Amino acid sequence: MTVFIGGAWPYANGSLHIGHIAALLPGDIIARYYRQQGEDVLYVSGSDCNGTPIAIRAKQEGKTTEDIAEYYHNEFSTCFQKLGFSFDYYTRTDTKEHHDGVQELFIKLYKNNTLYEKTIEQAYCEHDQQFLPDRLVEGECPNCGAKARGDQCDQCSAILDPLDLINKRCKLCGNEPVIRETKHLYYKFSQLQNQLETYYEQMSTKYNWRQNALSLTERYLNEGVPDRSVTRDLPNGVMVPIEGFEDKKVYVWIEAVSGYLTASKAWGMENHIDYTKFWTKDTRTYYIHGKDNIPFHTVIWPSILIGAEIDGLPQTIVSSEYMTLEKRKISTSQNWAVWIPDLIERYHPDTIRYFFTINAPESRDADFSFREFIYSHNSELLGAFGNLVNRTFKFIEKSYDSKIPQADINTNVINQVNQLYIEAGELIEVAKIKEALELNFEFIRTCNKYFDEEQPWITIKEEKDKCDETIATCIFAIQNLNQLLNPFLPFSAEQLKSMLGLETLKWNVIEDLPTALTNISPLYERIDVKQIEEEIEKLNAPNTN
Repeated sequence: MTVFIGGAWPYANGSLHIGHIAALLPGDIIARYYRQQGEDVLYVSGSDCNGTPIAIRAKQEGKTTEDIAEYYHNEFSTCFQKLGFSFDYYTRTDTKEHHDGVQELFIKLYKNNTLYEKTIEQAYCEHDQQFLPDRLVEGECPNCGAKARGDQCDQCSAILDPLDLINKRCKLCGNEPVIRETKHLYYKFSQLQNQLETYYEQMSTKYNWRQNALSLTERYLNEGVPDRSVTRDLPNGVMVPIEGFEDKKVYVWIEAVSGYLTASKAWGMENHIDYTKFWTKDTRTYYIHGKDNIPFHTVIWPSILIGAEIDGLPQTIVSSEYMTLEKRKISTSQNWAVWIPDLIERYHPDTIRYFFTINAPESRDADFSFREFIYSHNSELLGAFGNLVNRTFKFIEKSYDSKIPQADINTNVINQVNQLYIEAGELIEVAKIKEALELNFEFIRTCNKYFDEEQPWITIKEEKDKCDETIATCIFAIQNLNQLLNPFLPFSAEQLKSMLGLETLKWNVIEDLPTALTNISPLYERIDVKQIEEEIEKLNAPNTN
């Protein structure tokens, strides 16, 4: 089976924060799981280096858009690597391969008669002497009244037209824009209404979409999908390859989501592999993103693929809710955020991965607090999993000279492990990542209870055979937990693999026990709870990102 996983592309206009990681981490867990299953996986993403947000940041800092994009793309790549994201291909939207691929797709849509020319009215800033891209127009949402930008309202998730905003202002200078006529190319989304409804009915049921994706997509389809402009007057981006529109750029609705396809093609070219095998009806597809990106993956991207006659439509939509910070909404403008470059310098990467999985905003908003973050490490990672490994390994080191007793394994534990592979795997496949991790930790607590009840520190002196069975059973459990937890905690799994002398990690029961342990060391260290107050003080201190 071929499996395609696309992670949403963060804008290269500022550092990653905890909200980004909470939304994107499921993609890596799913990719690692399928690789352990032996499936053919392609997991791609990249930095969005085009568009208005980067131009705004560049103007604020007196730098070029290229400087800003380069800095944050490199920072993103480093952060993802340090957190163990196992992308097969992580790229950027300002590469020649991406530009060529988007233009090729755009021409195909044009030739397939899905685009048409239309003269429209558009906001124009007389002070800055330019037509304003959607994100450079701010005002109040006509639907809910909240502050919104010209393309989308984050409060009510409505897709907007800048001219619909109330009390419009230019984001650059604050002046009210005037309305002028200009020409753009429009996509015939409305003609695909029936096909989109059929797609939604088939995919959302079969692939167990999350409630937020169901609700929002249903709302957009019920309202009727209008034709939308797919060209814009932008300072940077992909040039429109159609005569008469060379001064325009391909709008983000087509350009950014097309990155999934252009990244696949670039990966194929670099590795001399036919990438099209991941773009067929038989490919299992996952799209990983936050709630605010739902319509782009359930309406816009399917429409483009249908219009371009490309198979491999989005199947499983892994759309996270929001992550709040200490009970408050994350605000990058007010610097109310925990920045990932800072977090990964002070904490074990699996501590971060564990927290954002066990507290994932899968069905409702979740909150990040440093108290919960540090206590979850000490009580669960260290106190449960780390404790099971450490107490077992130390006992073998002391009482067996690091040699593992080759004894019969407790039948009940064998049955539990077999069932755990099945149940955890099924949960990961339907993107119930949190439940899958919870199942593993329930088993870890069962194993710790087993160790306590069997009392090997007593039986080693009085019933050696029983002690051998206890320790062999614990090693059996740990070596299988090493495989079961690898998608979630890959750094710990790698360390454990080395101590156990395992060669590869798969997704099936390991029955044979290793003969000895090597390089025994604790998986985790306790975090001083005093650090909670230090972190909160730092969070509240005035600084800039």
